[in-house]
Amino acid sequence: MGSIDGTRPSLVVSAGMSTYDIAVLPGDGIAPEVVAEAQRVLDAAAGPVLNYREHPCGANCYLETGDPLPPATVEACRDTDAVLLGAMGLPDVRWPDGTEMRPQVDLRFLLDLYAGVRPIYLYAEHHSPLKGYGAGDIDFIILRENVEGLFASMNGGIQVRDETAVDSMVITRSGTERISEYAFKLAADRQAERAANQRGARETHVTCVDKANVFKSMAFFRHVFDGVAAGTDIHADHAYVDAMSLHLVRRPESYDVMVTENMYGDILSDLGAGLVEDDVVPALEPRVEERRGVGTVLGVERGE
Repeated sequence: MGSIDGTRPSLVVSAGMSTYDIAVLPGDGIAPEVVAEAQRVLDAAAGPVLNYREHPCGANCYLETGDPLPPATVEACRDTDAVLLGAMGLPDVRWPDGTEMRPQVDLRFLLDLYAGVRPIYLYAEHHSPLKGYGAGDIDFIILRENVEGLFASMNGGIQVRDETAVDSMVITRSGTERISEYAFKLAADRQAERAANQRGARETHVTCVDKANVFKSMAFFRHVFDGVAAGTDIHADHAYVDAMSLHLVRRPESYDVMVTENMYGDILSDLGAGLVEDDVVPALEPRVEERRGVGTVLGVERGE
């Protein structure tokens, strides 16, 4: 089981539990090196005992076995307390339709990891390409709905001859309600931290990021979000995704928790990572992916 403190992934230590089993999916390219360093950090935190067990997954796994996500790996992820996952996929290893191997995305759907929590936090002034921002001045969460939206067409898009290709946006009431509820829970946690002087002062609020002025699916997403917001005492507002791309560069300090559709969250979280990393160290994207009452996937990678 896992949670997040708003700036970095962490395991929640439950009463009576001093040991956790962690399934490690090292990934491709330089990802195994990154994951190994992440394990060193987790061990240095001197928390509960973490038992790591590595499992094959990724584009290299496909080249070796013919399957980028073996069933045994999926079952291991179901049965563990948490998963530590590295970036997966290689540009030259693709399916016949031209798409890359994406086992990390497949895993989200198989485990219903609906909440993609992307914390964006500036630790040092020189890390940001933006002038005038010090440590803690940029501090927000992008909450990405992880198993619907445009990604729901991932294995179901249509291509007609060599002429037409169609992917569909899928938005459901239940999926939007649970991700919106999660957003307000994160905001409430951050509000409590501010009250205890554990987080920098700013207005606690949740922003629904959509394209409701054009797409019926996004208008429905906003409508369901507003219904959830009406049942809370936390301020809620809206922004169109194109405008948000501008606002995050001009005034990132204005935002607290953002909730959005899958593809929009994919794009904005890379932009957010770029706001808090310098041009020497690649912009890494720490994240937590959760589903209610089940294990957590902790990832450190550069986008998808």
